[in-house]
Amino acid sequence: MFVLLLILIVVLFGLGFINPIWWVAAAVLVFGATRHGRDRGGGWIHGDGSDLGDYRDYENRRDRQDRWNRRYSRRHRARWRREDRRDHERRE
Repeated sequence: MFVLLLILIVVLFGLGFINPIWWVAAAVLVFGATRHGRDRGGGWIHGDGSDLGDYRDYENRRDRQDRWNRRYSRRHRARWRREDRRDHERRE
C-alpha cells in the first residue's frame, strides 16, 4: 500500500510539469501520508500521548518477563522470591 502511494506521489509530481495543480495534489498526499501514518492513524507525532502508553505497556511486559526469568532461574531463587513478595506487597 505504501509503495502504491509513493508511486502515485511521483506520478503526480511528474504531471506537475504539465499543470502545477498536480504539484499541489502531490503535496497534499505527502502531508496526508506523514500526518496520518500507516499504523495507528497517528502519524509521527502523537498529541494524545499514546506513545507513552505504549512504552508503559512495554515496561510492564519487560518487568513481568524479568520476574519470570528470576523466579524460574536456578541461581538466587530465594532472594528473587523475597523481592517478588515485596513488590507484591507494595502494589496492594
